[in-house]
Amino acid sequence: MSDLFFYFDTGWHHIISWNALDHILFIIALAAIYLLTNWKQVLVLVTAFTIGHSLTLALSVNDVIRFNEKWVEFLIPCTILATAIFNFFIKGYQPKSLRINYFLALFFGLIHGMGFANSIRFMLAKNQAIGWPLLGFNIGLEAGQIAVVTVILLISYLLVNKIKTPRKWWIWTLSGAAIIISANMLIERWPH
Repeated sequence: MSDLFFYFDTGWHHIISWNALDHILFIIALAAIYLLTNWKQVLVLVTAFTIGHSLTLALSVNDVIRFNEKWVEFLIPCTILATAIFNFFIKGYQPKSLRINYFLALFFGLIHGMGFANSIRFMLAKNQAIGWPLLGFNIGLEAGQIAVVTVILLISYLLVNKIKTPRKWWIWTLSGAAIIISANMLIERWPH
């Protein structure tokens, strides 16, 4: 049981940490288009990301798949950039038009999962079963993502619903910031 709590804490800090800026930015870009009234859709979206993340994490830790770490670290800001750019082209913000986001979250979660595989591989003791550690990590990851999304949704509620900032401005501001920061990450992480 102590393994479960250790890996929960690891998953939580995988999102809630300044070292996790790329993951926080992705969650911000992903959640930027939603309002507090869409909390159920955002929860499904975050869970889709966690499923993709945990799938490649499990496959990587078990050496079923392995990718060059430099390319994975480069692809992570690509997912942020693509998600943020996509936000500029969405019209209407209706649930039907946002369905593609579930697939983006799942697919991009696969890429993000590869980014943490080496770290968790080193944490596991030789011949240690991956079940409890992976469960604890994913619960921590999900809790961290929900915390980030909650903050985003509460700020959007304050700005869009109470102060009456146009929703498009809110989305474009978050997305624009994600584009600028992720573009800088792309330059820094360019694989040589």
